[in-house]
Amino acid sequence: MEKIIESTELTKTFGDFTAVNKITFDVKKGEIFGFLGANGAGKSTAMRMLTGLLSPTSGAATVAGYDVFTEQEKIKKNIGYMSQKFSLYNDLTLMENITFYGGIYGLSNTQIKERGEKLIERLDLGNIKKKLLKEVPLGWKQKIAFSVATLHNPKVVFLDEPTGGVDPITRRQFWEMIYEKADQGMTVFVTTHYMDEAEYCHRISMMVHGEIHGYGTPKELKKEFNAQNMDEVFIHLARGDQYNLK
Repeated sequence: MEKIIESTELTKTFGDFTAVNKITFDVKKGEIFGFLGANGAGKSTAMRMLTGLLSPTSGAATVAGYDVFTEQEKIKKNIGYMSQKFSLYNDLTLMENITFYGGIYGLSNTQIKERGEKLIERLDLGNIKKKLLKEVPLGWKQKIAFSVATLHNPKVVFLDEPTGGVDPITRRQFWEMIYEKADQGMTVFVTTHYMDEAEYCHRISMMVHGEIHGYGTPKELKKEFNAQNMDEVFIHLARGDQYNLK
């Protein structure tokens, strides 16, 4: 399968501190790839390098065929991004947010109108499209933010802790939206510290102290450590056990 992300010994240091240490992995087109680890493990720093928001210190990586060192602006035009904090404007309405971000993504006025109307219809948001987003519940905000991040049909969408703070039902609904996009051929790269969400991913890498200690499918990793769930796998990896599957 086509590789949409490739990373080889990608590293980021801040002075004497190494936040991300020589991580090597790849992500295939249409794959849901989980980037897991505890808070402070280096997940967000790695994602910021891959999205062109932060320059790496060393190593190599490409996203959608573009180099993270020299083609950061081209990367930004070919990806979607949703931060762990709500990434839309609370003081704008739903339609105003769609219009604003559609313009940033380079969509025409006609495309913005058509895709905006489809988004509102698909999520059944007609009754709140004129409300300010600060009046909308968090769970709905996150689903709206994901839909807006994929409005321009990017090759890859990066989701940074997208389900943090939302209820279990909304988390499940959010993952249904992720599967829908993956079925359409979009690659989804998602960071999370919820170990149960690893089960929803095709493959995962597990970060411990800035390094990848586990890499493969959830089934492969559970089998290797004779674990019943991903929490048990993470305990093994946090102890220093390592297992990498190509």
